[in-house]
Amino acid sequence: MKTLDELKYPIGLYVKPAELTNEILRQSIAEISAFPQRLRSEVEHLSEAQLNTAYRPGGWTIRQVVHHCADSHMNSLIRFKLALTEDKPTIKPYYEDRWAELADSKNMPIAPSLKMLEGIHERWTVLLNALTQEQLKRVFVHPEHGKEFSLEESIGSYAWHCNHHLAHITAAKESNGWK
Repeated sequence: MKTLDELKYPIGLYVKPAELTNEILRQSIAEISAFPQRLRSEVEHLSEAQLNTAYRPGGWTIRQVVHHCADSHMNSLIRFKLALTEDKPTIKPYYEDRWAELADSKNMPIAPSLKMLEGIHERWTVLLNALTQEQLKRVFVHPEHGKEFSLEESIGSYAWHCNHHLAHITAAKESNGWK
C-alpha cells in the first residue's frame, strides 16, 4: 500500500538540477512538447465514471487533473511571455484548488482541455526552442514564494509538472486495473 505522499508525488518532488545544462533543457523541452499526446493517449478512452475517479483519496478526479493541466500550462505560457517582455514581472498566482472546483473543471468533457493543451504546448515549444542563453536567464517574481524564478529553471519544473500529473493518471489506472 502506497503512502499518501507517494500517491501525491508519484515521481517525487521536483529537484532543480545543480547545473542546468543544454542537454537537460533540451530534454525538458521535449517532455513539455510531448505531453499533450502522452496525456491524450492515457485519457481519451476513459469512461465518464473513470474520469470522475479520484487519483488518490481526497485528491482530484482524473477529469480535474486534465483541466488543471490546461489551466496551469496556460498560466505558464503567459508567465514566460511576461518574463520575456517585461523586467522581472511579478506574476499573478491563482488558487489552483479553487479553480479545480469550478464547473468547467468538475463537470465538462476533457476534449476542450486536451485541445487547449495541444495548442498551448505547440506555441510554448516553439517559444522555448527559440530562447537565447540571455533569455533563459530572464526571471519572473512569484509573490507566493517571494523569490525570482528564471525561465531555464521554470522549464525543468514544468517538465516535472507534466510528468507528475501524467503519473497521477497512470497510477490511478494501474491501481484500478484499467488499460
